[in-house]
Amino acid sequence: MSSVTLTDVGLVYPDGTVGLENINLAIADGEFVALVGPSGSGKTTLLRAIAGFLTPTAGSIRLDDTLVADRSTLVAPEKRGLGMVFQQHAVWPHWSVERNIAYPLVLARVPRAERTQRVAEVMQLVGLTGFEQRNPATLSGGQRQRVALARAIVGRPRVLLLDEALSALDEPLRDSLRLELQSLTRSIGLTVVHVTHDREEALALADRVVVLDGGRIQQVGSPVELVTRPVTAEVARFLSDATIFPGDRDRNGFVATDHPCAVPAHLLDVGSGADALSGAGMIAVLPEDITLEPGTGAPTDAVVASSLYGRASNDIVVTWQGISVRCRVPGRRYLVGETVVVGIRRAMFYDAARALVELVETR
Repeated sequence: MSSVTLTDVGLVYPDGTVGLENINLAIADGEFVALVGPSGSGKTTLLRAIAGFLTPTAGSIRLDDTLVADRSTLVAPEKRGLGMVFQQHAVWPHWSVERNIAYPLVLARVPRAERTQRVAEVMQLVGLTGFEQRNPATLSGGQRQRVALARAIVGRPRVLLLDEALSALDEPLRDSLRLELQSLTRSIGLTVVHVTHDREEALALADRVVVLDGGRIQQVGSPVELVTRPVTAEVARFLSDATIFPGDRDRNGFVATDHPCAVPAHLLDVGSGADALSGAGMIAVLPEDITLEPGTGAPTDAVVASSLYGRASNDIVVTWQGISVRCRVPGRRYLVGETVVVGIRRAMFYDAARALVELVETR
């Protein structure tokens, strides 16, 4: 297993499009890191640069202490000792399961006896013992993805790269395979870099999550840090569906611009390093920090736009004076078209530059 170090990595395409800019990231040996971000954020570009399919135009990439890419050096993908699993599992349909999994070992000229042993070991790891001679066409989607995973790890890769590897699967199969993937990678100490558009998947699986946007890293942290201490309002919006309200803060709290939203000072998480008690900025309010009560008929009431039942809480969107607000509310299920009063239990304040200074507990 190996560590991955990216130093000042940039990538500009021939047409001038910026794919990556000033990427600095150290992934430890045995760490599971997820890359998330909106479409076009650079997460797949970053994964492909680590894999060797794209060449950085600035900076360097190292596996352990070995330089594998900079402006003048490019180690070919097949010589980096990496395993990779894609969204489409790409299992060869005319080969048996056993032959599919053994293929990397055949390329590496591993002796037949050792090949047979290693294939058997990895098939047991992914729960495919007894499927050796099966035709991939007779397997379920989850089983075929297990074949792809086994093929990726049978060569004992330095790092496992996953590119939307679970997104083509339906629930609850995807959820089941997530648990198996986490257990498997930790049991053999694999270093994993996982690109996913599924935020819940990233938070559930990863030791650390990297949030990208516009080819730049916006924040790196543990799942708990990212959910509770997002460094910008945009990170809070992307990862946690936070609602953003622009406005002004003073010693009494926060008042939104041209909107009835107001949050008293004792419910604001603000930076302890802020010198002034007033200034323009914005608040981010997480769905879990919003309460709903039956409407009173006041002009400031909100209207339920959608209401989805959940086991732990109901996922509700209300339209509040022109702003869509996402809420996760336990108990009663509000009906579409019903008027409600919106309450806020906690909000995170960001200055006008959208930077969250060190959070302090104010409640």
